[in-house]
Amino acid sequence: MEQKKVNEEMIEELFTLIAGLSSPEDCRDLFNDLCTNKEIEQMAQRIKAARLLLEGNTYLQVIEETEISSATLSRVSRCVQYGKGYAKFLNPSPKQD
Repeated sequence: MEQKKVNEEMIEELFTLIAGLSSPEDCRDLFNDLCTNKEIEQMAQRIKAARLLLEGNTYLQVIEETEISSATLSRVSRCVQYGKGYAKFLNPSPKQD
C-alpha cells in the first residue's frame, strides 16, 4: 500500500509543477527534460486529433491530417466524448466579429 501512496504523491507533484508553469517556454523546457521527442510528438498528435474531432472532422480526415493510428484515435475520441480535459480546454470559443 505504501508504494501506491508514494506514486499518488509523485503524480500530484507532477501536476502541481505543470500547473505552476507560466509560459510556453517553461513548458518546453520541462517537457524536453521529462519526455522523449517521440512522446512529445505523440501528445501533440493527440491534441491535434482531439481538436479536429471537436471541430466535426471524420476519423478518416483526422487520420489523414495527423497520421494517428486508428487505435489511438479511438481512445482520443472516447476521451473527447466522455473525458474532462479535451472538451474543457480545446472547445472552440465563439468567433467574434
